[in-house]
Amino acid sequence: MDVNSSEISSSIKQKVQILVCTYERLKQENEQLKAIQAEYETKLRAKEMALHELEERYSRLKLAKAVEASDAEVHEAKIKVNRMVREIDKCIALLNR
Repeated sequence: MDVNSSEISSSIKQKVQILVCTYERLKQENEQLKAIQAEYETKLRAKEMALHELEERYSRLKLAKAVEASDAEVHEAKIKVNRMVREIDKCIALLNR
């Protein structure tokens, strides 16, 4: 029975060593994956900030284009009104004669 118990004991020791090695390997792999995850989260936050900044810039540009178009339309409208006023003045002048 002594031989059998020593075989069982060595078998258990061997299996425990395998478990410990597997545990250490998985622990190291887990740490590496956590580091990669942290890196990706940092990159994601940076990209989200860049996206937010670009969206703000786009909104400002869109507003600037709208104001710019409005200024051009206002100028054209003023020119048209001035032409109409001149034509009305001509008509009044003709009526007064």
